[in-house]
Amino acid sequence: MNANKEYLENPEPPQSTDEYDNKLISYLRANQMAAEHLRLHTLCHSVEDAAQAVQADKADFVKNVCMIDGEGHLLVAIVKGEDRASTSRVGKALLIPPPRLALEQEMLQLAGYPAGGIPSFGFTATFLIDPKVLEQEFVYTGGGSPYSLTRISVQEMVRVNQAIVARVRK
Repeated sequence: MNANKEYLENPEPPQSTDEYDNKLISYLRANQMAAEHLRLHTLCHSVEDAAQAVQADKADFVKNVCMIDGEGHLLVAIVKGEDRASTSRVGKALLIPPPRLALEQEMLQLAGYPAGGIPSFGFTATFLIDPKVLEQEFVYTGGGSPYSLTRISVQEMVRVNQAIVARVRK
């Protein structure tokens, strides 16, 4: 499944996103991950937009909600696309005070990817995955830029990001 597909719909995405897509594709290859990188020709601001772009069910998507703990470390709560992440539940899972949501510039600086393209793996962070995500066999996650997605098995995602399984949805 380690492939790169392009979905031709609208005009080309900006070349400025190539750097982030290529970075993630390199990570997938270097780690011999069973995942499929999908470069889209439409901006995906929401789960609904992304599902429509790849003609998939909204239930097959995850969101990666970036948070910062009291010491400045990056935390990533992975929840199903229809769910919202809870800072208090993340704090309880890690036995720390509730973290705060990361700012866009912090996401880019700490994860190395822009908001809207953050993958569920591939950078230094503490990853927490909600048990509802584990009910899926495959999911779509960020592909490095707001113009790309990655389709990956949940088992492979957890193997690579070494996520803590905990209820982090509201």
